[in-house]
Amino acid sequence: MNSALPRIVQPVSSLSRRRRISGVWPTAATNPSLIPPIKPPPHGRIVSKLPKVGPEPGEAMTSGLLQGTDLASTLLADLLAVRARSLALIAPLEPEDLCLQGMADASPPKWHLGHTTWFFEQFVLRPLQREGLPLAYEGAPEAWGFLFNSYYDAVGDRHPRPQRGLLSRPPIAAVLAWRQRLDAALEQLPALLERLEPSRAAAVWGLLELGRQHEQQHQELLLMDLLDGFSRNPLAPAYNSGPDGPEALWERRLAATADGAGAGAGHSWLSWPGGLLEIGHGGGGVADGGGFHFDNEAPRHRVWLEPFCLAPALVSNAAFAAFIADGGYRRPELWMSEGWAVCQQRGWRAPRYWRGEAEFTLAGLKPRRADAPVRHLSWFEADAYARWAGDRLPSEAEWELAAAAQAPAGGLPQAHGLLWQWTASPYRPYPGFAPAAGAVGEYNGKFMTSQFVLRGSGFLTPAGHERATYRNFFPPACRWMAAGLRLARDGQPPLSDPEPAP
Repeated sequence: MNSALPRIVQPVSSLSRRRRISGVWPTAATNPSLIPPIKPPPHGRIVSKLPKVGPEPGEAMTSGLLQGTDLASTLLADLLAVRARSLALIAPLEPEDLCLQGMADASPPKWHLGHTTWFFEQFVLRPLQREGLPLAYEGAPEAWGFLFNSYYDAVGDRHPRPQRGLLSRPPIAAVLAWRQRLDAALEQLPALLERLEPSRAAAVWGLLELGRQHEQQHQELLLMDLLDGFSRNPLAPAYNSGPDGPEALWERRLAATADGAGAGAGHSWLSWPGGLLEIGHGGGGVADGGGFHFDNEAPRHRVWLEPFCLAPALVSNAAFAAFIADGGYRRPELWMSEGWAVCQQRGWRAPRYWRGEAEFTLAGLKPRRADAPVRHLSWFEADAYARWAGDRLPSEAEWELAAAAQAPAGGLPQAHGLLWQWTASPYRPYPGFAPAAGAVGEYNGKFMTSQFVLRGSGFLTPAGHERATYRNFFPPACRWMAAGLRLARDGQPPLSDPEPAP
């Protein structure tokens, strides 16, 4: 498949820009002949085109139509499509952007590209080589594991997260060449895995699918981190202001919502009777038609819910502006004690990217739409708003029930594709939760403290990377992700609009 990939980066003519990437930096590449050249781009920008390599990322994983197909080829095509999209995401960037780290919680684009490659090398390719599988693959220098390990303590030490932006070396060309070598090795696996016992081969395919989903998570993180980094630049640069950019996708999805994003006036709340219900993923995997799920989504279990109702739409910018105008950021009685302390310490007076009547986005500074859902909120802000409105945040069980079932009220509008939605639920293990064996068991389980669950998916979430059981999670003070809120109430629905009038 590498023969279908275009050259990732191109030279520029200006001698003053000689440090820009030339070709794939032939001094670092091991086999540049794998990638045919394309027309040099203007201004020396990094260029990556997303090739068509089978179904859209995630399509086969979520469609349940794997019967009658070559499963291995389908899984590999999905995986390589996701890998190619990571390169497409850096296409609008300048080389200087690749080490941009705006804060300690964020990571530079180059680090995301390296870390996702390290994941496959560490957990798939190196173990197979140790088992004697004749895999033609030259791995990264051993020291790179220290640079690109994220939090896997069982694997070894790691470079401090707040200092990832200082990693000017290895150069981007070396990281890209590493990605090419690894992708070429991945293409060898369908044939090689036939030599293994079926149970071992199935375990490897499971790790490959985990790696694919992991890379999709980092694609969203990469965009979140870029938005944070660019927001700190006085020039207010745009990542991508074109029709294929994230902000254009946001606008299209707003237009596609049935009642208009953030609308609520004159619309009834959605009600559910509650009772003894089941939530969580039911088990199974891709190979048996069960679909992928992270370990924290299982097992499926019973919960008791009292009758509840949810607002039919996410809270809008206009409604949140009313909260601000009513002193929402100045009234400690609306806030949790820790949240109030954070609010005062950090000087919060508005959502993360509000700039007067405008909003900073990945397309640069844009007028803020009053009817659009308010985004980039912390849990503390979402909780304070809900308290001010006389309502509350939904529990994750309430949210999942509403999103997964076509309830009498018609399901849950705006459940996916706009914003992740804060819930009132602390991030804790489900009854009977068991992390995976080995280092990959650190993926989710060890973070089940001091965080809150978000449900749904956002406009930065890759296509096919959403489901009703998905449990995202962040600390309550974080607000650089694409997060908003939906209101909930106990009992029967109210007669009035869920959003207070501005």
